[in-house]
Amino acid sequence: MKNSVLLSAFLVMSSFSFIFSGDILPLGAGLPKPDLKMKDISGKEVSFNDARKKNGLVVMFSCNTCPWVIRNQSRTREIASYALSKDVGIILLNSNEGQRDEDDSFESMKQYAKQQGYSWYYAVDKNSVMADEFGAKRTPECFLFNSEGKHIYHGAIDDNPGNAVSVSRKHLKEAIDEMIAGKDISVKESRSLGCAIKRID
Repeated sequence: MKNSVLLSAFLVMSSFSFIFSGDILPLGAGLPKPDLKMKDISGKEVSFNDARKKNGLVVMFSCNTCPWVIRNQSRTREIASYALSKDVGIILLNSNEGQRDEDDSFESMKQYAKQQGYSWYYAVDKNSVMADEFGAKRTPECFLFNSEGKHIYHGAIDDNPGNAVSVSRKHLKEAIDEMIAGKDISVKESRSLGCAIKRID
C-alpha cells in the first residue's frame, strides 16, 4: 500500500515537472524536418518520411524510464499495432538527451524495445531537436499527421493515462479512425500526463 501511494505521488509530481516552455506544434502545421535522419534501434538511420505510411504518421515522444511510459506501455503497444494495421506509420522518439549516458542510452533503448516487443521504429532524438520542433514537453506525448503530413491531433493516447481500467475514450485511436473515414477530428487535443523530457541545460 505504501509503495502504491508513493508511486501515485511521484506520478502526480512528474506530470507537472516541465523544463521546456516552447510552443506546441499548432494543428494544421506540416510535419517538421521530415527528411532528418535519426538513429533507430535497428542501427539504421530513419526519417519521418521513412516511417510514414499511406494514411499518415503517429509520432510519440517516449523513453525507457518514465513511470508514466511504463504504466502506459500496454496501451502504447496496442495503439502502435493498430496504427500500422490501418496503414498509419508510427515512430517513437527518445528525446532524453540529459540521460543519454544513463538509462536512456542507445543500448538501453535496444534492450527495452526488445523486452517490450516493439516492431516499429524507436529512434534517438539527438540533442532533443525534434522535441524542440514539436514543443513536446513530456513522455508519453502523441502527435498524429494525416496523409498530407498535416498535424491533426495532439495529446494523450486516451482519457485516463493514470488508470487503464477507467479509460472511457481512446483519443488517438478515435482520431485515426476519423482521419481514415475522412471525418473532422472530434477531439483534436487532449491533456497528456508524463515525465518532463530531460533536455540538456
